[in-house]
Amino acid sequence: MKKYISILLLFLLSTALFAQTNQAAIKWKNDIAQYDREDKTNPPPKHAIEFIGSSTIRFWKTLPQDFPGKPVFDRGFGGSQIDEATALADRLIFPYEPRIIVFYSGDNDLAAGKSPERVFADFQKFVKTVHEHLPDTVIDVISIKPCQSRWKLKDKVMTVNADIKAMHDPKLHYIDIVPLMLDEDGKPKADMFKPDGLHPSQKCYEQWAEKIRPYLD
Repeated sequence: MKKYISILLLFLLSTALFAQTNQAAIKWKNDIAQYDREDKTNPPPKHAIEFIGSSTIRFWKTLPQDFPGKPVFDRGFGGSQIDEATALADRLIFPYEPRIIVFYSGDNDLAAGKSPERVFADFQKFVKTVHEHLPDTVIDVISIKPCQSRWKLKDKVMTVNADIKAMHDPKLHYIDIVPLMLDEDGKPKADMFKPDGLHPSQKCYEQWAEKIRPYLD
């Protein structure tokens, strides 16, 4: 009887994972199709440095200039959430076998109403999934940024950041960009954001790059 229950649970889990992957693939089909086209004409090298996550990564148009001499490439997609990066890892991560992943995601999750506990759990699952397939890959996670347009979420942002920072994993590095984003009064700096108060400005990306570069060595 226990054997049949275990088989049933495994089947239900596999079905749920397939459904989640399929749902994410449909939702982000245009982004995935664009990357498929790029891979056919100008594929990134294997064992390179992959930036992946939400639109904060997708809009980082100056990666090659900000990280000269480094084999960096972008696979950010839309306003995605952490569990969607996990669901699409077999399409957007594993084929490239990156030696380093620079990951940013989480503020869309909180804005969608997910609890800090759920967001942290989703991040842990992302790390576990990556390391199950790519055990030697280092994950450099950029802390969730406090935003002007989502200032009401600041306490939840800080909770998730603290949980991620406290993780003990030799293949996981926490990159704290929060101090760069705040002024002396502890409020978001206007010039670090685009007019929407959500996405990083070019100045912001330049400062992030300076913070991230040592982790890529």
